[in-house]
Amino acid sequence: QVHVVESGGGEVQAGGSLTLSCTASELTFDANAMGWFRQAPGKEREGVAAIDSDGSTSYLDSVKGRFTISRDYAKSTLYLQMNSLKPEDTAMYYCAADYESMTADQALDVMTRQLGRYNYWGQGTQVTVSS
Repeated sequence: QVHVVESGGGEVQAGGSLTLSCTASELTFDANAMGWFRQAPGKEREGVAAIDSDGSTSYLDSVKGRFTISRDYAKSTLYLQMNSLKPEDTAMYYCAADYESMTADQALDVMTRQLGRYNYWGQGTQVTVSS
């Protein structure tokens, strides 16, 4: 059974940085689509960043230039580097992965609109940004 585990969340002041990590046991780390989505109370789910098997990336417009997604095959870990954090970034952040072949843009869109197409995601890690 695959266990996806996110870590690295916390509370920071606006302008600060956090790095989220995601590991997935028993999951071949060349899963074609991987990414991060977030959910805040009372708000719709948003795909934040995605990376495909070629290493291409895609981002939510509001985080472009501030967030960077990457993955380390040697460590079987997916990362989300978040800089210049804003209070509106406050949410629970989840890592998602699937073997379905998708471009990064498709992977990001699917996280927002059809999360059920992803077979694996974790329990999330809370990010809180104070003003």
